Amino acid sequence: MQTIVPHLWFDRRGAEAARLYTSLFPDSSLAGSSKISDTPSGEVETLSVILAGQEFSFLSAGPEFRFTPAVSFLVALGHREEVDRIWSALREGGSELMPLGAYPFSDRYAWVIDRFGLSWQLMLSGGPVGQRITPTLMFVGEQCGKTKEAVAFYASIFGRSRIDHILDYGPGEAPNAEGLVKHAAFRLEDQQFAAMDSAYDHGFAFNEAISFMVHCENQEQIDRLWARLSARPEAERCGWLKDRYGLSWQIVPRELGRMMSSPDRARAARVSSAFLAMKKLDLAALKEAYGRD
Repeated sequence: MQTIVPHLWFDRRGAEAARLYTSLFPDSSLAGSSKISDTPSGEVETLSVILAGQEFSFLSAGPEFRFTPAVSFLVALGHREEVDRIWSALREGGSELMPLGAYPFSDRYAWVIDRFGLSWQLMLSGGPVGQRITPTLMFVGEQCGKTKEAVAFYASIFGRSRIDHILDYGPGEAPNAEGLVKHAAFRLEDQQFAAMDSAYDHGFAFNEAISFMVHCENQEQIDRLWARLSARPEAERCGWLKDRYGLSWQIVPRELGRMMSSPDRARAARVSSAFLAMKKLDLAALKEAYGRD
């Protein structure tokens, strides 16, 4: 099972987005959904979604946070026609950051923002396609120049991690100075990620609209990751935290999903009420809430 799951916060349109994305990518499905009441955003819907064989979590919870291109999803595709088909569907009602065409790094590539505001990079792969969708982090504004540090930091925290390559900007690529990262590829828990610096004045940054949910096996793992990652105490709530770069994470026990999907809705409601009152999640307290008659 996947350890790190991208978590996407939609403005009440998570189910609509899930229908679109699962129709576009092979090996995709809606794995389950549930509703949580009495949250700070009112009643919200959570959806477990499989896209191209990878787990995602969607949340329909209102307009508090908006997607930005600071986190995008790079999709490696094996056929030119596949790039064009998915580009056409995602571009409808959306916009383009980089138009569909040939680039030095790919014969067929586009960077689009879909109708929900989510950013996708679509790229014709030059070789075999393994992990189809790669979360890509763009370090901008005050975080620009910190990609190398961040990649090393994340690799030091998570198991089964490695840095595959780092490509720097060279001369003549202003405003990106030499030594900034044009592209970094790395793995956390055997999952592919990418990152880059960008010195352009983008006017956006990381926010809670996209977070990364880390499934933990026990309280010891929750405590360790929380201690290493959390850098902004004011952002701690319901298992959410922000790291030193402003990126949001959710540190949750793997058992939480089983508890929340229980057919006994009274049990699930007690668990949701318990974790909504917490900052760092307490697995023993959640189990007590779940098991109470």
